[in-house]
Amino acid sequence: MNDQSRFDPGSVVVFRVTDRSFDTTSRTLSLRYSLDDTVAFVETITFETPPEGEATTDAPGFERALLHLHIAAGTSYYKAAAPPVVLVEHAGLSSTEREFHRHLYDDGLREFAVENGLSVPRPVTIEPWFSRFDVPRPKASGSPGGLLVPIGGGKDSMVLIEAVRHLRPRLFAVNPHPLVLELARQSQLDLVVVRRRLSPELANLNRSGGRNGHVPITAIVSLIAVAGSFLYGYDTIAMAVERSASEETVVVGGVPVNHQYSKSLEFEHLLQGLITETIDPGLLYGSALRPYSELAIARAFAKLTDHHATFCSCNSVFRQTAGADDSWCGNCPKCRFVGLMLAPFMSPAALTAIIGRDMFADPLQITGFAALMSDRDKPFECVGERRESAAAIRILAGLPQWRDSAVVAALGAAATDLVSDREVTALLTPDRALGFPHPDVASSVDRLLSATP
Repeated sequence: MNDQSRFDPGSVVVFRVTDRSFDTTSRTLSLRYSLDDTVAFVETITFETPPEGEATTDAPGFERALLHLHIAAGTSYYKAAAPPVVLVEHAGLSSTEREFHRHLYDDGLREFAVENGLSVPRPVTIEPWFSRFDVPRPKASGSPGGLLVPIGGGKDSMVLIEAVRHLRPRLFAVNPHPLVLELARQSQLDLVVVRRRLSPELANLNRSGGRNGHVPITAIVSLIAVAGSFLYGYDTIAMAVERSASEETVVVGGVPVNHQYSKSLEFEHLLQGLITETIDPGLLYGSALRPYSELAIARAFAKLTDHHATFCSCNSVFRQTAGADDSWCGNCPKCRFVGLMLAPFMSPAALTAIIGRDMFADPLQITGFAALMSDRDKPFECVGERRESAAAIRILAGLPQWRDSAVVAALGAAATDLVSDREVTALLTPDRALGFPHPDVASSVDRLLSATP
């Protein structure tokens, strides 16, 4: 479209998920979309790492996995206008499939809606091309097996890698940052690399008036990993997501809005059902860290000193315009939250060496730390439960090396009022009911985290 013209999001009636193709030679998936008949997009997803064995791309489950990835990745383009209808062309959808994607386009886009002044829940309808459709029950792909661990650059990934290292998992990353490549190199484990290239028309549209905002990226990455199982032969996908990801970020008009919706237990269950019913009942998906709080994971990570110089959770490092040498900014919700989780188990000097500054000594950081345990001001970031933040400050208030810092001195009393010692103990105790269904993975994670005093 002409960059000089203004795009009117309200003029769009239908977001069309049009067609897709998969090139077996280059292992590139091309996904096509359109806003009405006016603006078209083409995204590509390339499975860069060559498979070691024979791929099973002729399996019916593979085509179904590509369909669901096609629809989920469409959230990146749908949001430019956010019309009331998503039309999935050339396909039928079962009730389970329609419900899965309705949640993605509603719950997964609620943060985007709030920040753009749109209503929540999202009034969106998923309409398949064929109104009556029963998905044939899939058969197990018969893949030879193996464990896959999708990774980012944060502490959770590193804890899971160390826990299951002896199982020789393959690591997995989409558009990996240099920090992630270095993590994989240090781990001496194989890394499966996938490249996702957004349609350039999206950036043009955003400059011309298209809406922008957060999308359920973990859902997209997860479905890329699901599709990849047919290429690479693994039968277990173990995510590194903790239980606090299920807490809403804010409540708007009685409706929960969760920045981490596609990391939540609700989404995990939805995707597990989708995989079993429509893709591959032999493929296991879930989070191996789900029984544990961020505080418990941080306690374990504090002991993994070899990784302290490598990991980074600051979002400024992973933005598209970041340089390879960028590191912690030390002044954002992610830096504050990760520092707060680690502080009870580290000295101020050790934590400052990681972040690059002593955030707790800075009075200007008090408001930001207070927001982490606030019912009203919790930031739209991947930060844990409010009570986890309060629990960490309560612990710091009792430690001589931390209690006199500006942040702890200012917030210690309020945190102590919010959580009790019993609640702190509960946060450090795993919820066995959320255990990962693969016994070797679950027991390996438990051994690492339980061994930490």
